[in-house]
Amino acid sequence: MPLTFTLDPAMTPALRDGVLDLWTDVSNAGGSVGFVPPVAREDIRPELVKHMAAMTEGRTRLLVGHDEDGQVAATAFVTFNTHRLMKHWVWLYTVMVHPRHQGKGYGRDLLAAAAEAVRGLDGIEAIRLTCRGGHGLEHFYGSCGYKEVGRVPGAIRVAPHDDRDDIIMLLPLG
Repeated sequence: MPLTFTLDPAMTPALRDGVLDLWTDVSNAGGSVGFVPPVAREDIRPELVKHMAAMTEGRTRLLVGHDEDGQVAATAFVTFNTHRLMKHWVWLYTVMVHPRHQGKGYGRDLLAAAAEAVRGLDGIEAIRLTCRGGHGLEHFYGSCGYKEVGRVPGAIRVAPHDDRDDIIMLLPLG
């Protein structure tokens, strides 16, 4: 069954907890979403609160995918630029699909839904995101239409003596 995507859902306690559980499960499965396993919900909660504050301020929007059971299965946060010379593109952050749904094409579906949502935003011409090197994520994003436009070698330290590249990807929407 395909996921059902919603842009800007009401942030209910159930949704908040679903996103927190998703982020924790993705992180503990080795996903490149800002943490290194093992991680607990309470480690992630402050980052989710930052995203929620940005949503309340109108700087960030949430795209969430629910599975057939109504569970949070995927997310992406769309964040607007505040710099006056960069308002024509947005960032895509915390792009996640639950590990139980890996291999079903939901990652592609999530990126397609994000592109569709962003195309509906006035004046936005592109989406940028970054990904952590070492997992081949740039190849996945490339297969979804993103182009690698920059790379900072060793910018992400996941452990002592384990530095990864920070890879910048761009999806022009024109």
